[in-house]
Amino acid sequence: MAMTPSAREENVYMAKLAEQAQPYEEMVEFMEKVSAAVESKELTVEERNLLSVAYKNVIGTRRASWRIISLIE
Repeated sequence: MAMTPSAREENVYMAKLAEQAQPYEEMVEFMEKVSAAVESKELTVEERNLLSVAYKNVIGTRRASWRIISLIE
């Protein structure tokens, strides 16, 4: 009998898929769900890395856009 993955495991899996497809906003959403579900436990190293990659890419894109807008002004 196959075990069904927990919501946490499923969100981590979906975050990995989002990383490969590069909709980083969705990756952030999945990792927010993981961090909310953790409560008293700490994030694993893999989960921390996924969270870092998600936010780094979302913020990096916005910073690049801001620089372009600033140069145009």
